[in-house]
Amino acid sequence: MSRRRVGVLLSGRGSDALALIEAARAADYPAEIALVVSNNPAAPGLAKAAAAGAPVRAVDHRPFGKDREAHERALDAALREAGVEFVALAGYMRIFTPFFVRAWSGRMINIHPSLLPLFPGLDTHREALAAGVKLHGCSVHWVVEGVDEGPLIGQAAVPVLPGDDEKTLAARVLAAEHRLYPVCLAAAITGAAAAPGADAVLGNPSLA
Repeated sequence: MSRRRVGVLLSGRGSDALALIEAARAADYPAEIALVVSNNPAAPGLAKAAAAGAPVRAVDHRPFGKDREAHERALDAALREAGVEFVALAGYMRIFTPFFVRAWSGRMINIHPSLLPLFPGLDTHREALAAGVKLHGCSVHWVVEGVDEGPLIGQAAVPVLPGDDEKTLAARVLAAEHRLYPVCLAAAITGAAAAPGADAVLGNPSLA
């Protein structure tokens, strides 16, 4: 079986990246993790990915100052040097310019800790608790230029329990993320989840 080479981007703890690395150990999984990259050289996720046997690399954004596209061009070069064919964002906490979204159009997905379109952006667990919802969860979606606006690939719901705070709710959602993301990555790579057309990818002015 031909396996697609996936680059995983992270900024922090990297637990979703580890879930993908673990899934890719299976001989029948359609992806191999070709590179794990972080914009933060001190990200705990880089060390965890390396310990799990994945190739890792840091492409620090700080030397590029406010020139986000220049940093993205260095990131793009690192991915292509590693032969990456598909990108999975796993807690990557930077907003891309149109350059990067278009460079990986139809080949980049993201996981977000809410049931989109509810609670895009940051502080999703706080917002869910404040809204009084009974169900919360996570979503995997294609990356387009609008923030968390890409077509959905899959979602997983978890209950919001009496007495939940942000920490307990986040832990329940994170466990769901670890189950959902490998399934959705496989669907995206094999074509079971159709990639968005160019109009969807390029139709908005900011990013995912």
